[in-house]
Amino acid sequence: MKKLLKLIGLPAALLLALSLFACGEAPQKEKKAEEPAKTEKAQAPAPTEEAKVVKAGFIYVSPVGDAGYSYAHDLGRQAVEALPYATTKFAESVPEGADSERVLRNMAREGMDIIFATSFGYMDPVMKVAKEFPNTKFMHCSGFKKAANVSNYFGRIYQARYLTGLIAGSMTKSNKLGYVAAFPIPEVIRGINAFTIGARQVNPDVKVHVVWTKTWYDPALEKDAAKSLLDAGCDVITQHQDSPAAQEAAQEAGAYCIGYNSDMASFAPKANLTSAIWNWGPMYVKTIQEVRDGTWKGDQSMWWSMQDGVVDIAPMGSMVPDDVKSMVNAKKAELMAGKDTIFAGPVKNQAGEVAIAEGTTPDDGALLGMDWFVEGVVGTTN
Repeated sequence: MKKLLKLIGLPAALLLALSLFACGEAPQKEKKAEEPAKTEKAQAPAPTEEAKVVKAGFIYVSPVGDAGYSYAHDLGRQAVEALPYATTKFAESVPEGADSERVLRNMAREGMDIIFATSFGYMDPVMKVAKEFPNTKFMHCSGFKKAANVSNYFGRIYQARYLTGLIAGSMTKSNKLGYVAAFPIPEVIRGINAFTIGARQVNPDVKVHVVWTKTWYDPALEKDAAKSLLDAGCDVITQHQDSPAAQEAAQEAGAYCIGYNSDMASFAPKANLTSAIWNWGPMYVKTIQEVRDGTWKGDQSMWWSMQDGVVDIAPMGSMVPDDVKSMVNAKKAELMAGKDTIFAGPVKNQAGEVAIAEGTTPDDGALLGMDWFVEGVVGTTN
């Protein structure tokens, strides 16, 4: 600016020559701003470090807070934010439906390179907005729909559920386990079944009682549901819910509990046996790298396992006996080695009929579409 002020008094011709010389020597950002459009078309500017930055948006169904589903996703976002070639933004507590469509559209308009929609109910809004913004990449968590610029992703959290079932079945005295669950969709049903299979492997007399809340996040409702299960004689409470309210209810009642999404031990330190947890960082970082390298592909489904580090269980509490810990760690080692026999037949449904035949294992399509309960579950899938 000071240089320009000094040049005000110079003749016009000299000024023009100096300005042309300055354009030739200016940094790339100034050159883009000053050159006419036809010059830019004739010779595109060289790539800059700024041009390599990937902009990623994240949409959460509940508050980030300090525990739970959105908190776990946000830890993954923070891993992306730490990359030198990525920037992120997020929107929390976005209801499924029209509100999510609006947020998705706004993020796409803001120039996000990729948008992660992290709740099942965002699926149809993602598909709609993706048609409007074909140059924006979308990743939908836990859904099944895809498009040229839409892929979906999830993790085999049922593996962690199975391990927590082993613990719950070992720790119950009443043989009644309580499960506070959000919605009767395959993701949730599959987790309940895996938990039940694990519990009944170590204790065939166990029953798993399910109460549906029909919400992902409502601490008061979640706590009331847990209390109803405790009143019914359940002495271990687990959940498919975002908040630690069910954990708090269990501790207040002198029962045990198992958390979900993130390690919830701090909310019920006297009661929490462990938690089935997510680690989204590796998946999110890999995806951002693919976007930056130009290798990201739409119309894909990603379903990572314990081997990939996306699902796990939190450290087991001190109240869990050493022999139970050893047994669970041995089963975890099998899963880490790729030996997943959780749903290997024979598996019976609630009516006692063989739903998965002996010697067979359901493929991913059957698992992803699971809409029935295994033997030992008390509740309905609606």
